[in-house]
Amino acid sequence: MKDWMKLIPESELVTYRSAGFLTDMTLGQSPALIVVDVTFAFTGYEGQTLQESIASFGSACGPVSWEAMPKIVQLIAMFRERGLPIVFTNSAPANTPYAGKATKSKRTKAAPQGANDFPEAITPRADEWVLGKTRASAFFQTPLTSYLVQQHVDTLVFCGVSTSGCVRASVVDGFSHGFQTFVVDECCFDRSPFAHAANLFDMEAKYASVVSLSELAELMPMVAATKAA
Repeated sequence: MKDWMKLIPESELVTYRSAGFLTDMTLGQSPALIVVDVTFAFTGYEGQTLQESIASFGSACGPVSWEAMPKIVQLIAMFRERGLPIVFTNSAPANTPYAGKATKSKRTKAAPQGANDFPEAITPRADEWVLGKTRASAFFQTPLTSYLVQQHVDTLVFCGVSTSGCVRASVVDGFSHGFQTFVVDECCFDRSPFAHAANLFDMEAKYASVVSLSELAELMPMVAATKAA
């Protein structure tokens, strides 16, 4: 059993399965990767404790960010090797129309310089889209759907932060827009282990297939063969 599933009561797993939830989705022939908000604002600096990260960036998740980072690097490489679309999200500039906080949290300290930058290990390439968003979902008042249609995408694979916030909001909207949706569990992170587990469970139950990096890797060769043909 995966670590995050150990926090879910067995009785609830049985109930959900009996009601038809927790079923798998099918990886399509044209997937895209959505890397949600993996910026210093949500990671903090490597080597900091959670409290030190929060002191630097009020929204940071601390050490769990850097535990997930090597896995996220592998996931991005998996898509780059196949020439598949990758979209990185971050926060739109404050002067963007409709810009504002993604949650109702009350933080009085302004984000320091560099908060919206990506860690070096996952810096987007020149041909990869950095999508500034104004709310939790990557779809809210952005041209993301149009871009995905233009790229003939049928499946979205999500990673990033926070599992319970912007990842979940983007996954629900992705599913609602008719895409097959996958979440790579060890490539997502959250400041709360409980919220991380509970939201992976709920997404797996209703809106996505939650898979490990190795499970996704087993599915991707079929995609590569299709693209090569």
